[in-house]
Amino acid sequence: MAFEPDTLPSTGAIKLPVNSGRGFRLLAGIAGFVLSVALTFLGLLAITFFIGRVVPIDPVLAVVGDRAPRAVYEAAKLEMGLDKPAIVQFIHYVGAVLSGDFGNSVSTGRPVAEDLKRVFPATLEMATIGIIIGMLLGIPMGVYAASRRGSLSDQVIRVIGLFGYAVPAFWLGLVGLAVFYARLQWVGGPGRVDIFYDGLVDPVTGLMLIDSLLAGETEIFFNAISHLILPASVLGFFSLAYIARMTRSFMLDQLAQEYVTTARVKGVPERLVIWRHAFRPILVPLITVCGLSYAGLLEGSVMIETIFSWPGIGNYLTVALLNADMAAVLGATLVIGAVFIGINKISDALYRFLDPRAR
Repeated sequence: MAFEPDTLPSTGAIKLPVNSGRGFRLLAGIAGFVLSVALTFLGLLAITFFIGRVVPIDPVLAVVGDRAPRAVYEAAKLEMGLDKPAIVQFIHYVGAVLSGDFGNSVSTGRPVAEDLKRVFPATLEMATIGIIIGMLLGIPMGVYAASRRGSLSDQVIRVIGLFGYAVPAFWLGLVGLAVFYARLQWVGGPGRVDIFYDGLVDPVTGLMLIDSLLAGETEIFFNAISHLILPASVLGFFSLAYIARMTRSFMLDQLAQEYVTTARVKGVPERLVIWRHAFRPILVPLITVCGLSYAGLLEGSVMIETIFSWPGIGNYLTVALLNADMAAVLGATLVIGAVFIGINKISDALYRFLDPRAR
């Protein structure tokens, strides 16, 4: 017996919404993102664990000292779990890190997590100002140089970029201190604030500029700016050189495309040709360039932080290395690696947002 289409019996099949496939793809994308971050971080943990085992530094001796009796040495080794197999040590290491326990620092006598919470905001503050300087100056300079290829201004910008690659960071920092602090007295000296302001502001966020404003201490705020502007400008100069060079390269490639020539033939103003037609396509690779540059600044410029007595993660890592403080070294390395992972993932998300072809 044949059934009419409108009298067909129900088969029990569930009709899915039309956009269910899109929802599944979104969930799959989120799951893939989380899995990618987890595997990358696990790899980072494995690398830092391996580094801690192959460096010629005995973590037990760093704690008890090289003159400790053998019994004290063995007791400390048992307490630190170094007598167990490597795989068991790694599992314990991963569990401790995921719970926020990086061990205790031999240099400061405090938990490494507390030290990193104290020093990282200083680097974050300086690196953020530095990347803002680098982007605000480097991108327009690169666009201007590409739009006037072969001109005197192009040559000058290229020389500035070459200078930024060639000059040592410590030399530029010392020259800046000698000229703008010691000679002209335009900026503050080493440290985050003058010594008589130190400790007057409660570290709510760890960022001196924000904490001083929250406390209503405008005098300390401007004093912090005077101390911050020189090291941030030095970092910003190196970031500027890289960003300007890459922007110029990207723009030269776009300005040679046929659609740009067509826009010019149609009489489109040169300003619109450069900023609307040629600049927009390079936003995606520029995000990656700026993200990597920012991650490099957040890594903590050891030389800059040392020269300016800046209490950031680079200075902390240097002191830890000199004192064979492996818990602090590995903790700082993990934070730096996590910063790179985070910024790369954010850059990837922005890449997909700005470029529909990558979705």
